[in-house]
Amino acid sequence: MTDIPPPFMVSYGITSKCNLSCKHCYAQATEEALDNELSTEEAKRLIDELADWGAKFLVLDGGEPLCRPDFLEIASYASSRGLMTGIGSNGTLIDKAIAEEIKGAGVQSVAISIDSVRSEVHDTFRGKKGAFYQAMNGAAACKEVGLPFQFGMVIRKGILSEIPDMLKLAIESGADAAEFFDLVEVGRARIECRGESLSPEERKQVMEWLAQAQIDCPIVIRVPVCPMYPLILQERKIKPRYFSPELLARIPYYGRGCAAGMPFGYIRIAPNGEVNPCMLLQIDLGNIREKNIREIWNRSLVLRQLRSRELKGECGQCEYKNTCAGCRGRAYEETGDVLASDPGCWIN
Repeated sequence: MTDIPPPFMVSYGITSKCNLSCKHCYAQATEEALDNELSTEEAKRLIDELADWGAKFLVLDGGEPLCRPDFLEIASYASSRGLMTGIGSNGTLIDKAIAEEIKGAGVQSVAISIDSVRSEVHDTFRGKKGAFYQAMNGAAACKEVGLPFQFGMVIRKGILSEIPDMLKLAIESGADAAEFFDLVEVGRARIECRGESLSPEERKQVMEWLAQAQIDCPIVIRVPVCPMYPLILQERKIKPRYFSPELLARIPYYGRGCAAGMPFGYIRIAPNGEVNPCMLLQIDLGNIREKNIREIWNRSLVLRQLRSRELKGECGQCEYKNTCAGCRGRAYEETGDVLASDPGCWIN
């Protein structure tokens, strides 16, 4: 078996349970945990496999990871095995005491979802009145105890005019990074966010604005789901005023393109152990209850396709084929083909 270098980042949804009902939920979270979720011991065995394999960064998400009773035990175990450990949270369940416990478990970063500067818009998107203020209080608690956090913000048509204020809110709240997720209509978003993803021209304008904003922005701006964004940073030779330009090379896709299933890239594991190339590319590659994660990684025909970069259409002819490759999740969701051209790209 050919041993392909492991992913740098692994996203593990430790539960499907969530206290919110977000319109865009890629994981299609549920009010209660599902019966087939990995047990505590299975989760620890997975962590052992990841640590022994050489993965570096583990993100625990869900659902809402704090809804799982043994969350702190799992997070602490991951940290003890040498994995950089972060969590993706809606922030509503975090207070000062919880933030202290999360920090004590060795978690190094928390991504808190904020989807508008207007509380009523955020609450509607997240499915619960008061969610905005609870999330902001969660961010304040992290700041108070010295637990690094960032804001994760979904870009969609309805909030385009808010993007400058959303970036400002992240800075003023003490976040150490701002992640703008380019909406892809996957999971629950297929129905509840239909028509809210950006057009190629809207996407281009937003990415150009964010790249220009990075010059004077004191924190790193990241844009998951848009491999075209780093191309703008490089072509414009963006040099941040407040930190080394070398830090930009660490943002998603910089010089490497879509990370789904790539060596030193990314992979996702669902609460039931199912493995997907990405949270946005929800193709079942196998289950860790039946196969070792390394075996799935090395032998998957889908991953072999993704790594080939033998793309079709405009992406296949593009000079940035290897340094961008488009969003494979968006290409698959809209065409049914993982190698199809990314319909959200403005370049071609």
